[in-house]
Parts: sequence; C-alpha cells; structure tokens
Amino acid sequence: MSQNNFGEIRVFVEVARRGGFRAAAEHLHQAPASVSEAIQRFEDRLGVRLFERSTRSVALTPIGEQLYTRSLPAVTDLEGALSALDEEKDQVSGRLRLSAPYSAGPFFLDDLLASFAAAYPNVQVEIIYDDKKVDLLTSGIDAAIRSQTMMASDTHAVPVGPELNMTIVAARSYLEDRGTPTHPRDVLEHDAICYAFGRGDRLAPWGFKGPDGSFVMQPKPRLVANDMRSLLHYASRGLGLAYIYREIAVPHVANKELVEVLRDHLAPMPRYSINYQSKRHMTRRLRAFIDLAKTQNRLQ
Repeated sequence: MSQNNFGEIRVFVEVARRGGFRAAAEHLHQAPASVSEAIQRFEDRLGVRLFERSTRSVALTPIGEQLYTRSLPAVTDLEGALSALDEEKDQVSGRLRLSAPYSAGPFFLDDLLASFAAAYPNVQVEIIYDDKKVDLLTSGIDAAIRSQTMMASDTHAVPVGPELNMTIVAARSYLEDRGTPTHPRDVLEHDAICYAFGRGDRLAPWGFKGPDGSFVMQPKPRLVANDMRSLLHYASRGLGLAYIYREIAVPHVANKELVEVLRDHLAPMPRYSINYQSKRHMTRRLRAFIDLAKTQNRLQ
C-alpha cells in the first residue's frame, strides 16, 4: 500500500468515526475542503461510493460501513504505536547498548552505570566488554567507550572517567638480573610485556615526558596480551617490564611483588571518551547517560 493510500484511509476513518468532514478536519488539523477532496479521491480510486452526503449529514454507505469496520482496528493500532513513540521520546526508557574495554569497568564505568541504572529504572542497560573497534552504524551499539587511540574518526566524543596514570613495573628478581632502567631509552634494551588492542595487531605505545614534551617509544615485545591482568602476572613471574595502568599495579607494588621504575618519566594517558555516531535524533536514554557522565566529570 502506498503512503497516499494509507493517508486516505486514515482520513476516511476519521470522517466515519466523527460523523462529518468538519469534525474530522479539526482532529486532523486540515481544512474541511482538503478532507472532502481526499475522500473524493479515495472513492474515485476505489470506484465505489463510501459516504452518502446531504447538506446536513454524512452517512456511510453499506460498502463504506464494511470498509470502516475492517480498517478501524488497523488505524487504531497504528495510532497507538505512534502515541507510544511520542511517549518514548518524552521519557528516558528502552535499551541502552554500550561497548567498552575491560579495563574501563573497575576504573569508573561500573560505578557510572550503577548510578545511571538507579536514576533511570525504565532503561535496560547492556554493556559489552570488548577492546575491538566498533562500527556504530552496523553493530546496534548506541555508544562506545574507548581510549583516544581507538576512536573512530567519524564519531563525536565526550571525555569520561579519570585521567589514566601509567606505570612500568617489573619483578625484583628481573631487575636484579637485567638492571634497573634509569632513562626511557633504556626500555629498548629490556624484555617488554606489551598490551595489545583487539586481536593483537596493534600494540599500545609507551608514553613518556621529557624537557621537550611528551613522546612515545615502542620496545620490542617479549610477551603480548590484551588483558592487563595477564601483563601483571607475566611481570610478577620475572619475564620483563610491563607498561600498565598504575591503579591496577598499586596493590602489587604495595605487597612488594612488583617494583615501579621510571615513575618520574611517565606521561598520563588521555582519558576515555564516550563515542557516538550523531547528535541528530539521539535517544533520550543516550543523552541522559552522556549528561550523567559529564556531571561526574565535573565532580572528579
């Protein structure tokens, strides 16, 4: 059925339901003449007469009564669907699907999602932890939380979460055997335990700061993993230097399982970002999530 056909059916139902052209026109926010012309076109298209008209009244013909009885439920269902859509736009509800790297959860995202779920009980939150890039056009994901190095160029981004302080750690036995690096260039002479994005085809560079600003180095990896818990384990076994988030390493340094090196030379990583495809037609649930993230950013 074409869009014109459906529009004519809706006009037909309103005229029949309200008993006249003028009442139907007021409900449809159209001119009475436009409603009358729409009915005339509809009758001409069908080749039947749907209404008996007089100067005082409009009444359904028998075939018009039959069409009205059969079409009214469908029109009513559609009106209900459109009304529900309007309600959806006016309240925060539905399903919010997010993608984020594993590390974001314990840092800040678990707390942010818990706060959001408590504030908006009509939203079903679905978080998918995965370090791979996400195509927001085809994946069904509303937004992806990613580090700056994993941001898609065609997305909008809102910073979220704390600044990410980094550290380089190693087992005391490894440092006793290989020596303790005192300058960033020294890491090139050591076994490196490196973090890999996604399937391991892209390594996270090691970021440092110096008199001329920040710079990165990429030591030759001995071991590669896409989970920082594995990097910690390998480092504790004396297999090399690991470049990881400091917050994760602090407990292991405190119990003397690992030793920090080059701490004064390390630069913080950029914060995570909420990446989304378009500001147009953004759902209220995604807007509410972004607004809550911005509020927490101001409180940090």
